[in-house]
Amino acid sequence: MPVEGVVGMLEREVMSGDGISRALARIAHEILERNRGADNLLLVGIHRRGVPLAHRLAERLAEFEGAAVPVGSLDINLYRDDLRERSSPRVRVRRTKLPVTIKGQRVVLVDDVLYTGRTVRAALDALNDFGRPTQVQLAVIIDRGHRELPIRADYVGRNIPTARSEIIAVRLMENDGVDEAVLLRPEDVALDGGAEMAEGGEVA
Repeated sequence: MPVEGVVGMLEREVMSGDGISRALARIAHEILERNRGADNLLLVGIHRRGVPLAHRLAERLAEFEGAAVPVGSLDINLYRDDLRERSSPRVRVRRTKLPVTIKGQRVVLVDDVLYTGRTVRAALDALNDFGRPTQVQLAVIIDRGHRELPIRADYVGRNIPTARSEIIAVRLMENDGVDEAVLLRPEDVALDGGAEMAEGGEVA
């Protein structure tokens, strides 16, 4: 039964903490299989929740392969194509940190939710300023559909079809004090199938 989470939103869990953990373990195995090991791999988490997810993936890779895979973090705010359209004039810029050069590396971008694809496009533009990797792959916990760009994930924890009026929120212990993914649905939509929200899940 959905419960009220945010004001005006109905909340329903779609992935438990155990589900997120299993998804990360499976993605780690798929990364090793596709890349035939962990050589020349670099995990890069997109701020915010992609960063702790990337670190968790690195831990799984170390368990399975016995190799330490470097982890970086990437801020994409200044590369967003909706920067000028945002109502707030202030953009919070977080630190981009790449522990090794990306040239010659197989970079796995890590994020929580894949939605329109615009966040990933911005991440690719940001990466381009640091060099040219051998390959870029994408890992996400949830793909909720509604792509606006020809972008797809190489590794997906779970596909969850959604309406544009809905939001997928991934909550992590490092950021939120709990591991879970929830679907948030506006009360007015739940009641009468009406109004649409501007964005949801991966914001653009």
